[in-house]
Amino acid sequence: MTLRSRRAGTVASAPGARRGRGGAWVWAACAVAVGAFAPRLAGQEPAAAQPGGTIQQDYIRSRSLGAEKLYVVYLPPSYATSAPRRYPVAYYLHGARGSEVDWVRSGHVDTVMDSLISAGMPEMIVVMPDGDDGFYTTWAPRYDRLACPLRTDLRESAGGYCVRRPRYGEYIAQELVRHIDATYRTIPDAAHRGIAGLSMGGYGAMALAARYPGVWSAAASHSGALSLLALRADSASGTIERAPGLAAAWQSRAPELGTILNAVFGPDSAEWWARDPVRLLARLAASDRARVPALYADVGTGDLFLQQNRAFHIEVAALGLPLEYREHPGAHDWTYWRAHVGESLSWLALHIAR
Repeated sequence: MTLRSRRAGTVASAPGARRGRGGAWVWAACAVAVGAFAPRLAGQEPAAAQPGGTIQQDYIRSRSLGAEKLYVVYLPPSYATSAPRRYPVAYYLHGARGSEVDWVRSGHVDTVMDSLISAGMPEMIVVMPDGDDGFYTTWAPRYDRLACPLRTDLRESAGGYCVRRPRYGEYIAQELVRHIDATYRTIPDAAHRGIAGLSMGGYGAMALAARYPGVWSAAASHSGALSLLALRADSASGTIERAPGLAAAWQSRAPELGTILNAVFGPDSAEWWARDPVRLLARLAASDRARVPALYADVGTGDLFLQQNRAFHIEVAALGLPLEYREHPGAHDWTYWRAHVGESLSWLALHIAR
């Protein structure tokens, strides 16, 4: 596998994480998830240290985007030594202003996976693609690709960020999935694929799973940018107060996010509603309820998207669709996501690794 990098820093986890210096937070973060798989035999001797998985980085030439895009992949411990074996795949999407290395570099997902597998969780491949700031959808407004390289706020080279066509949903759901199935020993069907993400990636996971039900059978969101037109949501009464548009809702509260949302969805709230995860789920449920994916969402009680996640919970419940929904103490940051990524990984494994 060719290893390539266009950003400063490395793909590897924090130094020493596999040697045990990160062990304390790994097991604290995964305590609930590990409990689902840990042996329960009285007096059982501790298991010997198991080999860990491996991290690789490669790229795909995307016709949907008209660009080369990097991705990171976690291969489980047995992958190199069990040649005939095939594996379920979990796709993990980054947030806005992030990149394909985030889930490893900041979330240490490889270390968490190693810990869960050692505790008995079935092995999975984890794929982490680069979605730029594209919200994993086709952009509504006209996209000026010639203006993109002139921006002064780019955190990476224009060649890596400025795509020719912003069709991020097609790129992930069609091209990348086909590429991964052709490149790695996957189980190439929806029943053995799941998708998850944080913030912008949480939106992407829910929207993509609803729009492409033949690709994924389970979707999970951490602190997802869900129901973005909701200003306030009352879980007790089931009422939601909405803003007239995305710009009005976010430009003053989070200007950087408002700028991204305006570029992707534009000023017309109709374009947001057309891409709203609940509307996509409702459409799918009406046409083929059996193909509605299993759903999971969590959010911190100090998160800027708390009200939007509560609104999502209310709306999904109104559709009569099951959603595993949790609120935990925490904010919109890597401290929270590191603490709970083990829960989404183990939840996905229960759905796609049977």
